[in-house]
Amino acid sequence: MQRRTLGKQGLTVSAIGYGAMGLHLAYGPGDEQEGITAIRRAHELSVTFFDTAELYGWGENEKAVGRAVASFRDEVVIATKFGFTRDYGFDSRPEHIREVVDNSLRYLGVDHIDVLYQHRVDPAVPIEDVAGTVKELIAAGKVTYFGLSEAGPETIRKAHAVQPVSVLQTEYSLFERDVETLFTTLDELGIGFVAYSPLGRGFLTGAAKPADQYDPTDMRNNLDPRWQPGNFEKNLDAVRRLTEYAAGKDATVAQLALAWVLAQGEHIVPIPGTRNPKRVEENVAAAGITLTDADLAAIRDILPTGGFGARYAESGMPTWV
Repeated sequence: MQRRTLGKQGLTVSAIGYGAMGLHLAYGPGDEQEGITAIRRAHELSVTFFDTAELYGWGENEKAVGRAVASFRDEVVIATKFGFTRDYGFDSRPEHIREVVDNSLRYLGVDHIDVLYQHRVDPAVPIEDVAGTVKELIAAGKVTYFGLSEAGPETIRKAHAVQPVSVLQTEYSLFERDVETLFTTLDELGIGFVAYSPLGRGFLTGAAKPADQYDPTDMRNNLDPRWQPGNFEKNLDAVRRLTEYAAGKDATVAQLALAWVLAQGEHIVPIPGTRNPKRVEENVAAAGITLTDADLAAIRDILPTGGFGARYAESGMPTWV
């Protein structure tokens, strides 16, 4: 698989990564062992970038990722995150960051974290203090690269002035385009971009069901407006049209969606998540699809500005500053 460079500090990863959140959070009950098998299959297919977080099971996800990659740890890049509390508040105090990092090192079974993200901006802690703490962790050899998640231009600039930011992670897909407003800032500062939920939380796989058919613990059941009546039908029709277009390229709709993300810039790496090894194979194959200007125009005709419905219920929308 092709490799891409994120930021100017030397972070190089596979063009498509793997997001592990769904093994333990947001998508209903799952089989952890199947998820571990999926991670190992991704590695066999040359995926080198694996994403987890403290939040995803409060250590359980990191433990699973650590077990999955143990035999090839030195061949891959592991990213994890700090910044949430167990009641979904924020805590990026320096002492808490250090505590979380020590826990993550133990859970993952590694001696350093390749990419450490602030999971969400903490309005109570100056970003300069956060960046300074990560800088100290980098100097101590516990962390290699610094990342931000769901941060805005002011925060990015302030953090970058203290400790260079290698990568920003934010939701991005054919359904969700808002982050494109930040690409100029990222280009100016030389920061890479990681797209999470690049398949629209599964809608862009062609397997979407009405919200009430998902497990109550699945966020699509009641927290994602794109699955609610009114929006759901419009999004379903868009995916139908995309599926028909993808078939003309001997691709699935998921492969078309990932190829579209890759086509938006050489500094972008999507991290689709799945518990299914066969889905991993399908996702990885998207790296071999080249979209022409005509393809991109046809896709734009189907979804000019994104999907229908916000990505979170109003109270859960991140605020970029």
